[in-house]
Amino acid sequence: MRWSLKPKPNSENVTHLQQVLTVSKSIAQLLVQRNINNYEEAKHFFRPNLNQLHDPYLMKDMNLAVARIITAIETHQNIMVYGDYDVDGTTSVALMSSYLKSLYPNVTTYIPDRYAEGYGVSFKGIDFAHDNDIHLIIALDCGIKAIDKVAYAKEKGIDFIICDHHRPGHEIPKAVAVLDPKRTDCEYPYKELCGCGVGFKLIQAIHQHLKLNFNTIIPYLDLVATAIGADIVPITGENRTLAFYGLQIINQQPRPGFKALIAQTKKQNLSITDVVFMIAPRINAAGRMKHGLHAVDLLSETDYPTAVNYAKAIELYNTNRKDADKKITQEALLQIEENKETEQFSTVVYQPHWHKGVIGIVASRLTETYYRPTLVFTKSGNKLAASARSVIGYDVYNALEASSQFIEQFGGHKYAAGLTLTEENYPKFKAKFEEVVKKQIDPKLLSPVIEIDQILCFDQIDARFYRILKQFAPFGPLNRAPIFMTKNVVDTGYAKTVGADNKHLKCHFKCLQKGIQFAGIGFNLGQKLDLLKNQTPVHIAYTLDENEWNGTVSLQLRIKDIKVG
Repeated sequence: MRWSLKPKPNSENVTHLQQVLTVSKSIAQLLVQRNINNYEEAKHFFRPNLNQLHDPYLMKDMNLAVARIITAIETHQNIMVYGDYDVDGTTSVALMSSYLKSLYPNVTTYIPDRYAEGYGVSFKGIDFAHDNDIHLIIALDCGIKAIDKVAYAKEKGIDFIICDHHRPGHEIPKAVAVLDPKRTDCEYPYKELCGCGVGFKLIQAIHQHLKLNFNTIIPYLDLVATAIGADIVPITGENRTLAFYGLQIINQQPRPGFKALIAQTKKQNLSITDVVFMIAPRINAAGRMKHGLHAVDLLSETDYPTAVNYAKAIELYNTNRKDADKKITQEALLQIEENKETEQFSTVVYQPHWHKGVIGIVASRLTETYYRPTLVFTKSGNKLAASARSVIGYDVYNALEASSQFIEQFGGHKYAAGLTLTEENYPKFKAKFEEVVKKQIDPKLLSPVIEIDQILCFDQIDARFYRILKQFAPFGPLNRAPIFMTKNVVDTGYAKTVGADNKHLKCHFKCLQKGIQFAGIGFNLGQKLDLLKNQTPVHIAYTLDENEWNGTVSLQLRIKDIKVG
């Protein structure tokens, strides 16, 4: 792995923050690296406040969306809440449908079938709405490219409100309202909301219109925080405030569905990382292995015993998902190794029988292994469908756009996208995608990098330092847990490998200069054990966390990498 030390921040700003906050230079540097340069910015960072949320009516078309929903309620029209089958989509549908049902009973939900309908707004979903006398569809986490679908719905007398956060194409659908902060003509101040975040802004706007107390919609933030974590959007600005309060709801007053899921994880006081790795995969498993509506039912349920039954079913889907994921990953790795002839700048694999529900996870695993922009294809009806994942610093969405002559449909983000194409176009697309990536990508991006925030000595780490560091959370994109580097440390002789297949490294480091010691754990670093023999001085890259053992809590180093000094 490449180690990259972030440049030292502006020294005047660091000194200023040290003085006004009475914190160490190290803490002040970490803040300035996050563009926090004065007392007010630090106050907002450490003490997020819901008063900091932007006025939802700053979003383009928000007044039109609210007016159309109020009209639907006043004229007793049926409303359908439509969303994608992933975590962002299902949390969005649970949020919007639960909120609207608190105002008005004629609300139903719809999640497309991943296999029969595919991603986004479907003709089948619109036909369902028409057959059930629905006159308004609110689409969440999808719809920004559904130009033909919205036109089809209009012919059938059905209006659309779109709440999306994906990049628009050259044309915006002719819906009643299109809420998307990434619209070029939208002046909403914060552009990085997830789909559920856009949905929350809509219910905030409805609430304001009805002159209702804002506090009554705070409980919905558990859904928003989960979507923020799962969709890997930046945890900055408004997202950070929403995630901060959403985590409080998850940990202090979880809705029955979350309470049932948390009981299965046997984890207390969840962080955003716990939500991403423990809660989100379970919610996702419903749409991957069965149907996304199972997740909506769980997240909307108000009766705890019923929620427990839903959670048990979803746990089974998640177990099946893990088995499929493991099997397909092994097959994909074998396919790559068998076809290794020349150096490739991308990874593209395909098998018709691969489970469509897990190809996104497999793409992520292959990206971790080979560190290349990756696409995993499978057969979906008479087409091929793929999930794309990218490496840090490379925009896979732009690469798909540059290869779009061979694609039928695509959408997504910089680091994750989905697409469909015809089987006959697969070889042409694969060649074109490789050509585009090879031409565009900086070769440095093809090896994983550890971005180190600062060099630290062990004597700078104490209880107060860690206490302040914990307040940098919730962590996520653009606000990652700080990674430190300490030079010239030696193992005290207790290093050993642990876990299945001895994959992990347990160690105990001593600083050569001052003799201060810290225990460490390095997951998947078992192969580094030999570097620590004979008390060889090494440099270590790590984050800080707490280890609890027999009721005693102590600071430990979460080792990211080790290099000989």
